Amino acid sequence: MKKVSFNSANFVGQTSSYTIYSEDWSIGEKSTKEYFKSIETFEEKFDNLISNIKDLGFDYMDLWYAHLSWEWATDKHIEIANNILNKYNIEILSYVGEFGSTEEEFTNACRLVKSLGFDLMGGGSAFYLNNKDMAVEILQREKVRFAFENHPNERTVEDVLKIVENTPAELVGVTIDTGWFMTYDIAPDKAIEKLLDKVMHVHLKDIKNVGGHDTCAYGEGIVPLYECVKLLESSSYKGHYSVEHEPYTFDPSEDCIKSKAVLDTWLKEVI
Repeated sequence: MKKVSFNSANFVGQTSSYTIYSEDWSIGEKSTKEYFKSIETFEEKFDNLISNIKDLGFDYMDLWYAHLSWEWATDKHIEIANNILNKYNIEILSYVGEFGSTEEEFTNACRLVKSLGFDLMGGGSAFYLNNKDMAVEILQREKVRFAFENHPNERTVEDVLKIVENTPAELVGVTIDTGWFMTYDIAPDKAIEKLLDKVMHVHLKDIKNVGGHDTCAYGEGIVPLYECVKLLESSSYKGHYSVEHEPYTFDPSEDCIKSKAVLDTWLKEVI
């Protein structure tokens, strides 16, 4: 059974009251980290986050690192998080974000993942980019997989392939972000064809126009999402799908409910 998850980065604008009119991602990221960091208030705030996701109809999530960061998470944070995830019966499919520029930081991210009961990191890491062999050794030792995600700096499929080439397929792969490929006028279904044997996870995202990154509910933009899902499901893809929609100035909750319903229908059609 394919799992459909809610990407908690969808709430990038939440702790800024959806007033990031500059569309600067770092503002939402910094605000979210600061909001969740204090152990004195973490339980209440993390409970609200997870209960909200559950109320939207999701049993699975991708945990954005700003909500529980390897930079500040203590054993107590992790214990609280595990209790709340169990309380709402929410399963984490991947940890998403940036995973450090040093060996210690990358290792801390890996260990946080394992402490929460899963094994996949999807995003980027300066440490991995500059120390690929050492990063692979850490992944092997910690029993964690790293799926590099195509984000603003990767403008071609070839850029992504270079980043993951010459690495063990069981440890290093790709998280597809359909929206960012479309931003650079790359048909994501064509990109998937070239990356198929590397894909570990998919952030399914629609956007409104090429050249921008204005995300929207499925079917309201220009990304050929159905074709992406159909291609993946007709292949050997064993991973799952993350519903991603990250507006800066409004709550995406209702759009994410609609998108999940659309994706559930597509999956029934193509499986």
